Amino acid sequence: MTANKTPLWIPNQEHESLLTSFIRYVTKKYDLNFQNYDELHNWSIQPSGDFWNAFANYSEIEFKKPPNKIVNYASHIMDTEWFTDSELNFAANLLKRKDNNPAIIYRDERGRRTELTYNQLFEQVSQLSSALIRLGVKKGDVVAAVMTNCPDTVIAMLASSSIGAIWTSCSPDFGIDSILDRIGQVKPKILFAVDGYQYGGKTFETLPSISVLGSKIKSIEQIVIVANLNKKPNIKNIPKSLMISDLIENEHQLNFESLPFDHPLFIMYSSGTTGKPKCIIHGAGGTLIQHLKEHQLHTNLMVNDRIFFYTTCSWMMWNWLVTALASKATIILYEGSPFYPNQNTLWDMVDEENINVFGISPRYLSTLMKEQCMPIKSNRLDSLKTILSTGSSLLPSHYNYVYESVKQDVQLSSISGGTDIISCFALGNANLPVYSGEIQSLGLGMSVEIFDKNGQKSEMGEKGELVCTKPFPSMPIGFFNDSNKLQYRKSYFEKFENIWTHGDYAELTENNGLIIHGRSDATLNPGGVRIGTAEIYRQVEKIPEILESVAISETGNQDTLITLFVLLKEGQTLTNELKEKIKQHLKINASPRHVPKKIIAVPDIPRTLSGKTAELSVKAAIEGREIENINALANPDSLKFFNKEIV
Repeated sequence: MTANKTPLWIPNQEHESLLTSFIRYVTKKYDLNFQNYDELHNWSIQPSGDFWNAFANYSEIEFKKPPNKIVNYASHIMDTEWFTDSELNFAANLLKRKDNNPAIIYRDERGRRTELTYNQLFEQVSQLSSALIRLGVKKGDVVAAVMTNCPDTVIAMLASSSIGAIWTSCSPDFGIDSILDRIGQVKPKILFAVDGYQYGGKTFETLPSISVLGSKIKSIEQIVIVANLNKKPNIKNIPKSLMISDLIENEHQLNFESLPFDHPLFIMYSSGTTGKPKCIIHGAGGTLIQHLKEHQLHTNLMVNDRIFFYTTCSWMMWNWLVTALASKATIILYEGSPFYPNQNTLWDMVDEENINVFGISPRYLSTLMKEQCMPIKSNRLDSLKTILSTGSSLLPSHYNYVYESVKQDVQLSSISGGTDIISCFALGNANLPVYSGEIQSLGLGMSVEIFDKNGQKSEMGEKGELVCTKPFPSMPIGFFNDSNKLQYRKSYFEKFENIWTHGDYAELTENNGLIIHGRSDATLNPGGVRIGTAEIYRQVEKIPEILESVAISETGNQDTLITLFVLLKEGQTLTNELKEKIKQHLKINASPRHVPKKIIAVPDIPRTLSGKTAELSVKAAIEGREIENINALANPDSLKFFNKEIV
């Protein structure tokens, strides 16, 4: 692809970025001289680990016990150890600031607003931490949540991590089966849950679902209900439940447990492409240092800046957003539809809360484009300096829209990574120009390359597999119930030995930026929420009219959408009524994000010789690409339909 020559945004040299400040710090400490960002990046991926050590010091990570060694390499990169023998506490690093500046500002579509100062946040975390200890929560226990994006969720996470418990969460809009497929695997001791939520002006009760979870997940010892829809929800039918207000006592003390750098912090979930979602465990230290690096060096998040990202508690961007507290910023939480009561809801919030960093998805921008929304005319946006976007590729049309219809003097940063690394491989850079359709730079400390199918490094401008050739601190510390790391190895290292293969189809540009062309595997990713095809199949199989199905992702101006092909039982016809039945079943039993945009009847479903549905072959056929391994199919003639089908 030919590089874009004309930048859409150029850095203001009058204001020093945190990246420039860090470069000055490093050049003095190590007697180095960097001519450009590429030289800095090359230094950051050297085996010495000097970059990570320098940044840990620069960002003032609070270690309770200092490391003996920055990096201890192993024969396989997934066994690399970082900051060996050191100890810290994740929550302690997020709660270092103690003053009356706002830590959290919460808004929802009902017009409610709550503000917590850093002092108030510390106090409430302290209260809940003491309560969890009284409930018997200890280091290594799992604390789960089916919660909205509200302050109580942040407080519960910080209280759990202060003890050394492991946090995991799902959004309440997930169906029971989807939640059980995730939280049900990790055997939580405590479950936090809201009584319901509002979205798009409609209310949704969740207590019946929570009751089912309480009876089916046998490990749960206590369900803590947070009032959201009702001031006094009726929880009589919820087993082992009590209100969070009844749990809190006035006497409390917050003692941060001193924990190893790689102590488990979060359990995140893979897409579930080949079965139930894999339970990915991320460590406290790796998550902390990676998020701090991305916030400060790549997002230029200053002390007292206000940062917002539209997300739910099921997406890693929630975890990423909350860690901004460690940079002494104010995090803005929003719960509800971004278009309720109108399409200007979030932009009005930018003005009202003086938001500096504003995060959304390409799909959100596509909707605004379709509705011809022009914040550049309706809003001031004086405070806004950076717009972040992730969830799918940010197209040139999105860039044009932002600079023509939102704000001209703003840094538009497309960022790309994933749940697997709870961070980014490529993202923004306050020292570099913004070019249409390109992610500005590779992440510092991330040895990203593009490989061809033979595992050779691709030339600049050539598309291929996005890989990472060297270890980095936010690699998973493992999968739940995978003590021998077989699942871990299979997930990321099967294609290229000892090389992290991320599953993105990408290219490096002449501007030293990155373009993501989509997923190279079968994972579906609507709105940035990873969804596996198996999750859809498990629900569709319950519909009696359907024999088999295959789901793929379709990328276009409306972001990543799902197309479902169904093989009907003999005598059945794909009527509008059946289509609606399929959609409603997925919406209720999985989530609204699992609902396909299109449903198409097919004469046969391509399968591999081992009987697996061949999603990648279907997607390749529809996109007109070469089927690389057609001999692996048991019924290759079935692809003829998809070659003709226009999705």
